[in-house]
Amino acid sequence: MSLEKPYVDIPGTIIFDAEQSRLGYHLNQFCMSLMKAENRERFKADERAYLDEWPMTEEQKQAVMSRDLNRCLAAGGNIYFLAKLGATDGRSFQFMAASMTGMSQEDYAAMMLSGGRNVEGNRKTGEHKNG
Repeated sequence: MSLEKPYVDIPGTIIFDAEQSRLGYHLNQFCMSLMKAENRERFKADERAYLDEWPMTEEQKQAVMSRDLNRCLAAGGNIYFLAKLGATDGRSFQFMAASMTGMSQEDYAAMMLSGGRNVEGNRKTGEHKNG
């Protein structure tokens, strides 16, 4: 029985719910493994070999290797687990967020300091503007 998900029609948004959690279980466990220095060293020495130790899908592995965080999220990744990947690369959370928007870290920081992104266009698909 599928649960009703009223949030699925928000363009550009992936909600980390139970379904996403199941989908990304091994991807997120891989990310958590990067909390140990020896695992980070093994991963950095041969990313593919280390990823092949995890029962992730090929899509998940490719998303990790290309550092495409949006693909990782779509494949069940949780941003808080994915932060371990960014930290392994020496990247800040701000850098990661900027990469997900297609902006430079500097442009992203400036946007956030000026009040954040414009909400126009970030409505549910079924919403309509009233007068």
